[in-house]
Amino acid sequence: MRTARSAGTRAFVALAVALSCGPARAHLNSTGMGPIYDGLTHFLMSPEDLVPALALALLAGLRGAAYGRRALFTLPAAWLLGILCGLAVTTTSTTTLGPAIWFLVLGGLVLADAKLSLRAMTTLAVLLGLVHGYFNGTGMGLSAPSIIAALGLAAAVFVLVVLVAALVVTLRAHWARIAVRVGGSWIAASGLLMLGWSIRGS
Repeated sequence: MRTARSAGTRAFVALAVALSCGPARAHLNSTGMGPIYDGLTHFLMSPEDLVPALALALLAGLRGAAYGRRALFTLPAAWLLGILCGLAVTTTSTTTLGPAIWFLVLGGLVLADAKLSLRAMTTLAVLLGLVHGYFNGTGMGLSAPSIIAALGLAAAVFVLVVLVAALVVTLRAHWARIAVRVGGSWIAASGLLMLGWSIRGS
């Protein structure tokens, strides 16, 4: 009798927890701590944004301090500009094809330890920031909280590039640089899988 009552109590608690969940938001995660943290957590919880930014930071770090500094200021600024351009757009449709291509390109460049010029690195950072920022901005709606959330997201990009590029720049051991390139191969492989899913779904 006691076991049945205990099981009934557990089922009631589980049902109450399931029904008390907050509303789902399709684009911007709500942390309850304000829009700046919403933007920050949206970036950290979106692999399609986080991983390409991570790959670019790895690539910049492999190329040296000057490349790391250029990516550090260019990528967040372009990302913020892209968000501001996308805020007025009402569409929320997304596809995995774009992120898959970024995974493949940036992961492949890290894997190859590509000797890009500083201008090419800057162009890559600007394109990545504008494209991903634009799609982050679409569907958010033009409002003061959205603009503050955009600042939080750009700050998250800035911190990621600072930490990752600075770490990779300091690596001198050959095996450590090989480990970074292996990470690039995993990113490229993930992009290949995403590309396959995107083609299969279309």
